[in-house]
Amino acid sequence: MARRLARRGLGLILAAFGLTRLGRWVLARGLGLPPPRYRVAVERNLRVPMPDGVVLLADHYAPRAPVPCPTILLRTGYGRGRDAGFPLGLPATFRARRFAEHGYHVVVQTTRGRFDSGGTFAPCVDAATDGRATLAWVARQPWFNGALGMWGPSWLGYVQWAVAADAPPYLKALVPSVATPRLYPVVYPDGVLALDTALRWLVRVEVLADPQRRRAVASPRAQDRLVAAAAGQLPLLTADTRVVGAPVAYYREWLAHPEADDPYWRATDHRDALEQTTAAIHLVSGWYDLLCRELLADYATLTAAGRAPYLTVGPWHHSQVGVLAASLREGLAWFDTHLKGEHGRIRLRPVRYYVMGANEWREADGWPPPARTTRYYLQAGAALAPGRPGADASPDRYRYDPAAPTPALGGALLGRHAGPRDNRPLEARADVLCYTTAPLVRPLEVIGPVRLELFVHSSLAHTDFFGRLCDVFPDGRSRNVCDGLVRLAPGRGAAGPGASLRLEIDLGATAHRFARGHCLRLQVSSGAHPRYNRNLGTGEPLASATRLATAAQTIYHDAARPSALIVPVPG
Repeated sequence: MARRLARRGLGLILAAFGLTRLGRWVLARGLGLPPPRYRVAVERNLRVPMPDGVVLLADHYAPRAPVPCPTILLRTGYGRGRDAGFPLGLPATFRARRFAEHGYHVVVQTTRGRFDSGGTFAPCVDAATDGRATLAWVARQPWFNGALGMWGPSWLGYVQWAVAADAPPYLKALVPSVATPRLYPVVYPDGVLALDTALRWLVRVEVLADPQRRRAVASPRAQDRLVAAAAGQLPLLTADTRVVGAPVAYYREWLAHPEADDPYWRATDHRDALEQTTAAIHLVSGWYDLLCRELLADYATLTAAGRAPYLTVGPWHHSQVGVLAASLREGLAWFDTHLKGEHGRIRLRPVRYYVMGANEWREADGWPPPARTTRYYLQAGAALAPGRPGADASPDRYRYDPAAPTPALGGALLGRHAGPRDNRPLEARADVLCYTTAPLVRPLEVIGPVRLELFVHSSLAHTDFFGRLCDVFPDGRSRNVCDGLVRLAPGRGAAGPGASLRLEIDLGATAHRFARGHCLRLQVSSGAHPRYNRNLGTGEPLASATRLATAAQTIYHDAARPSALIVPVPG
């Protein structure tokens, strides 16, 4: 038995790296790809000069094909394979071989300051200059046939936008997945520091890239412990030393510039590319992705500018295998169409999205689909219902203590704990309010952007309010669907009746069917730590704050202050 398992494991490894013909065929079937057509040759450590004299290294995967083939460029900060070592180098090798065996030259380049590429690493800062120089280098190669595409998730998606605005005409197709053209919303979603994301990124970029430290944090549990210890540390400025063992300059720069309009972020903002690019764009995301909201906004900007982007959104989070496999499938079809001219490879309707709860894919001509706005009002007795609340409904209250912050549970996280989770442990806390509908007599679909209109009062001028929509099953399970947070400071929030403030909280978008007998539940709290850094309540600067203050929170739901969950219902 042990020998059979060992042979099976070896077969999977060989399949992953394309070393056996049968393995490559089985792998293609498993990923939903056409059967591989060509064997692949690899040239390693090609030198790509940058305008300032720095040299970046790249590998070239060449299909052994009898005809000229288009090229796909992957620019990655996670290494090309052998330069990064295990486990960071595996994805680049895997992806490059999949494209090459289907008839594409593939260039995988390690970005500036990473592994064996020269220069100083500053996340995303040199993406445009280095990217344009790399495009020009590809165009000079003797095997280049005049058609180029770029592909990749997250960091590999951002670098596509960095060159898209003024790209040469031979850059014909882009497939950015779980990505956006700006760095700011990655670091500050909802304008609040994504502490868990920042710390886990330090683990991936700094610690796992260090051969001396890699083994100590190789397991997900070890990474969880390291991030949790750093996230609980104050001041936040020094959390990098807990993770990396030394100060990290770019992390400290991020904390020093928390505002979106700070000039610091201009060098990493490539939103102009959305309206200026002429390349064919296919966006891929997941409902629980860190950047789903931003990617959907990018789609809207592209369509408003007269472009014809494709959009695929599944039930995935940022690091899930499903989104990467879908991006690979969709990318191959996209490149076959726009780089090879093989029509019929892509679907007829540009938008494809997965309806959770119904467990089915649907296609549409645009996003979001037509829907009517439906309000579910917060009521006395922790209820949620379509009818407006009564005039004398008493408010609900809770206390938020940053010394014991409301924890994050599932949702748009970077690590393995992302996605839908049973929220009952969270809902049992005294600092989380829940409002629940009666069991549904018929299924209800919510497809599109979800919002929360909340009338509140806080004893502190500096505080947060977090809202989350959940699907409650007949057996009591409560699974998170979508959520969002707003951070208050003096001058933020619209004045409401009495001493209240009226808040609009963007809970993101979803496509979800609440089945018959299920309930909609709204959670209201004041944090999701460490997904968002905890609000200490004192208004001190983010990087150096150490003092903590407890907030007394009031949620109104009466006739004059009708707090409501606002959902789009198709039809």
